[in-house]
Amino acid sequence: MRKFDTKVQYLQYKVLREVARAAWQGTLAEGVLDIPRRIVPGKVPTMRCCVYKERAILTERVKLALGGDKNNPNVIEVIDIACDECPVGGYEVSPACRGCLAHRCEDVCRKDAIVFDIHQKAHIDKSKCVECGACANVCPYSAISNHKRPCENACKVKAISMDDNKAARIDNQACIACGACVYQCPFGAIMDKSFIADTIRILKESEGSSRYRVYAVVAPSISSQFRYAKLGQVISGIKALGFHTVVEAALGADMVAFAEAKELVEKGLLTSSCCPAFVDYVHKQFPQLTSYISHNLSPMAAIAQYIKEGEPEARVVFIGPCTAKKMEFQREEVAPHIDSVLTFEELQALFDSKEVDITTLEEDVLDNASYYGRIFARSGGLSDAIVQGIKEIGAEGFEARPVICDGIEECRKALLRLSKNALNGNFVEGMACLGGCINGAGCLTHGDKNKAEVDKYGLEAYEKTISEAVSLLQ
Repeated sequence: MRKFDTKVQYLQYKVLREVARAAWQGTLAEGVLDIPRRIVPGKVPTMRCCVYKERAILTERVKLALGGDKNNPNVIEVIDIACDECPVGGYEVSPACRGCLAHRCEDVCRKDAIVFDIHQKAHIDKSKCVECGACANVCPYSAISNHKRPCENACKVKAISMDDNKAARIDNQACIACGACVYQCPFGAIMDKSFIADTIRILKESEGSSRYRVYAVVAPSISSQFRYAKLGQVISGIKALGFHTVVEAALGADMVAFAEAKELVEKGLLTSSCCPAFVDYVHKQFPQLTSYISHNLSPMAAIAQYIKEGEPEARVVFIGPCTAKKMEFQREEVAPHIDSVLTFEELQALFDSKEVDITTLEEDVLDNASYYGRIFARSGGLSDAIVQGIKEIGAEGFEARPVICDGIEECRKALLRLSKNALNGNFVEGMACLGGCINGAGCLTHGDKNKAEVDKYGLEAYEKTISEAVSLLQ
């Protein structure tokens, strides 16, 4: 079974694997320049015009695998040299234009950007065009099409534009680090910075000493990943890397569900705090609504805080599907609790860099979260948990009316309604990724099957209520 959805993911994984291998061996300083040559050993190009360009791009990938540009606070970066193959025309008129008499394209253009040649064929004046797409919508021949780059189409917060060299440029003031552009770029020219070397350093320093123990907090969406092995084998593999134990972020989700249910009852209107990309989106695009954001930490931070309260010297590494978590763990209120963040792609690279074949391992178990905590991984799961939480806290007479936002575009609609006091609900579940965390940019696989896997995993929980799960912490 294929471990990755795309060849771009596989390429990025190979770089991460080689960086991790050198980090385990302690040869990063002297061996990092050899990594591009090991990945592209011959003289025949396999991806680009020549092996020299391939290796130059791989060198930039290695830099990102080692943490990227320290002067750039964003965890999402563009590899300029790799960003040169996409069309940059925006809306363009194709030869399908028949030079018709109606000129509907001209009529709907508010900027007078449509001009005609001597044959009455339409053309678009780029100096006037604002890329609204009105002309394309009315053309009877479908002769006008949008040649936007995949990254621009993927970015629903309009944080991507082009620089003077026609390479993608990310506006950090608008970017929410959701990683949609990372997954959609067909050339892998946009990547998320990696903290894989930092994680290996943490693990190596904990070996054979009593300085501290390292905890892995895994997102519930892990149940839909690593389909070539059993979940219990994945848990065993994580421990084989040197982690002391593996804790479910879903237990943190139970904690948050209880806390947010109480907060919703107290305030009467609330937006969720679980998805860092959504929270960042509210701050950047709807600052007037920030008072509605739940004051609770995310499930990742909540369970990590609990671990460190009991064991202050512990180190906690979050493993999940989310690039935005790499921004979240650096925030002032979260940094004391989380020491590093890895994606599932990076976890696979860790396994293979240390030659841990998880398919050969005995199965371990995860048994410390409820059904409701585990289904946080998919769209609607948080809302189900909030409804259940209100029942369990005994808030009689209060009705939770969740508004489920499946992706940033739906989040925007809900927040616009909220800003106009026209929201048909009292709790906004904001998820930046379509389908929820199961389709995060750092997933190995994406798709509808992931939802079924998460629901199945939830039903396997020993604790059937949120109260039962939270009682484990007392």
